[in-house]
Amino acid sequence: MKKENLNFTIYCIGIVSESLGLDEPEVYHLMQKGDIIMGYIVPCFDVLHTFSRDYLVEDIVSLMKKRGLLAA
Repeated sequence: MKKENLNFTIYCIGIVSESLGLDEPEVYHLMQKGDIIMGYIVPCFDVLHTFSRDYLVEDIVSLMKKRGLLAA
């Protein structure tokens, strides 16, 4: 993983963690379980990093719900 992808992934974990009121390690493990990091954030980095913080949180949380990682 490139450094820019790693930094962006850490940022995404942090903002989702803050939004959900969960610890960052818990959010990381949920994202790993749902293949959100390597299956979505990293491959879509070029587009995702251009979006706002609020959009990213909404998008990632929605995906987590869709994949059954969070209650709908």
